[in-house]
Amino acid sequence: MSTNRAPAPRLRFAGQIMALQVAVVLLVVLVTGGVTWWLSYRQLGAESELRALTVARAVASDDEVQAEVAKYVDRDVEQIPPEDLLRNPLVSLAADVESSTGALFVVITDDEGIRLTHPNPKMIGHLTSTHPTAALTGREVANRERGTLGLSVRAKVPVFAPGSTTEVVGQVSLGYAMEEVLDNLHQDMIAVGVTAGGAMALGVLGSWLLGRRLRRLTLGLEPEEIAALTQDQEAVLRGVDEGVIGVSAQGRITVINDEARTLLGLEGEDLVGRPLREVGAPASLLRAVEEAGDEHDSREEVIGSRVVILTARPVLRGGSQDLGTVIMLRDRTQMQALTRQLQTVSSMTTALRAQRHEFANRLHTISGLLSIGEHLQAEEYVGDLLDSGPMRFPLERVGQLREPYLQAFLGAKAVEAAERGVHLRLGSETMVRGRVSEPNDVTAVLGNLVDNAVHAAVRGSDPDRWVEVDLLDEGGDGGPAGVLHVAVADSGDGTTDADRIFTEGFTTSTADIREAHGQGLGLSLCRRIARERSGDVWLAQPGRPGGPGAVFCARLPGTVVGAVDDAGRRDT
Repeated sequence: MSTNRAPAPRLRFAGQIMALQVAVVLLVVLVTGGVTWWLSYRQLGAESELRALTVARAVASDDEVQAEVAKYVDRDVEQIPPEDLLRNPLVSLAADVESSTGALFVVITDDEGIRLTHPNPKMIGHLTSTHPTAALTGREVANRERGTLGLSVRAKVPVFAPGSTTEVVGQVSLGYAMEEVLDNLHQDMIAVGVTAGGAMALGVLGSWLLGRRLRRLTLGLEPEEIAALTQDQEAVLRGVDEGVIGVSAQGRITVINDEARTLLGLEGEDLVGRPLREVGAPASLLRAVEEAGDEHDSREEVIGSRVVILTARPVLRGGSQDLGTVIMLRDRTQMQALTRQLQTVSSMTTALRAQRHEFANRLHTISGLLSIGEHLQAEEYVGDLLDSGPMRFPLERVGQLREPYLQAFLGAKAVEAAERGVHLRLGSETMVRGRVSEPNDVTAVLGNLVDNAVHAAVRGSDPDRWVEVDLLDEGGDGGPAGVLHVAVADSGDGTTDADRIFTEGFTTSTADIREAHGQGLGLSLCRRIARERSGDVWLAQPGRPGGPGAVFCARLPGTVVGAVDDAGRRDT
């Protein structure tokens, strides 16, 4: 038999606010009370230390005390019979001081720290439980220590020889029990507690009044109900990739989403309700609002460092009443990045086709030489092919690279670089044993880095223009896909914008070095591709004017599989 239980009533929002405020007020009261207690404790302790120090000074400066203590200089007090020490005038003097001042103890010692007085007669003639060095060296000390009579606030003052201000013959140690300090503190805290209680009552009353006002302002609606009223609008604004701005007929911003803020460079500003002309909007945006007409009329505008497709559409009610304008912003730099990636893949495909054609021609040549019995000439021809690579690309050290995708792609890039007067070469550390399993990602990252390096070399001041690429694979030998490591260096003038060079939309129009190592989106795209594969792209060396230029590195996990032996055969 099942029973349906009614859900427990949930505390309304106003009640939650009141409970939260009450908790905050209670916490503030407790913290304030605790801090007040601690400060009072410290102050009372400091006053007790000063009081102990004052009384100890008075005892230590007494002529009788100085004279009596001086008698024990150079004597072995521990060998004096206890009954003789108890008859010492200092014992009765210390007892009188304890009685008149309320001190817990008054202990007088000789110049070696041996007690001459103590509230417990059995302790007389023994070394003090706390170190007497400070007072016996002529310094006054006031602190809190635990001795044979428990924790106390005590002062230690040196006793000088009669008529001397430098010769120390003993010390006076005087203390007050901590219980006395705490008793005084408890009395002071009663007033603090009453004040804290009043503050708590006022806090609760204020929370109740605020809760009533919240219910009136929200018409009794809960936060979930208020959020539902704007849910559709937020879903539209946050769910689209384009920037959206709503402008009223009076020229004030009514709606703006995050993408629009980013494209206009207005992030972090409270824009809603402000006139569009006063928020620093570009002039092209203002013109678009004024000229809003055909909904299919779009234009490309340069806004900051971005090329934006801008569309402004009037909003009319009943065909005549002007309600304002809706502006749509689309970032064209993203399409440019995708176009660049596609061009990179297309370049590699073209190079592979040329390589296949070249392979066919060379195989026919080898076959012909073998068929006519010219085995030695065929062997020499094959040797030349191994030294120069499968194609005659202007790629220095091409023989170090056996991977066909990379060889074809870098060969095509070498042709493009040579047309611009740049020598593209492989580094001496290059060694790729596996095969590329993700050519799109690899060529997108490698192509962007090489293109930027070639551009940097062309604009650099070094007449010897070169770009060097180092490639190294890791893992991927019969197991999960391995990692391809890439390093690209150039002969350019380096970069001075290391902190911003990977920023999406980084402009290339304000500084030569930005033109050399950034096209606004290329490096950002490279880093995004690498990080999606749990890798990264980074600036290893910023370079310097006059060369050598910057060095960029990339780590691309999961892009290399299999292994290649020394003869160039792959394990499959």
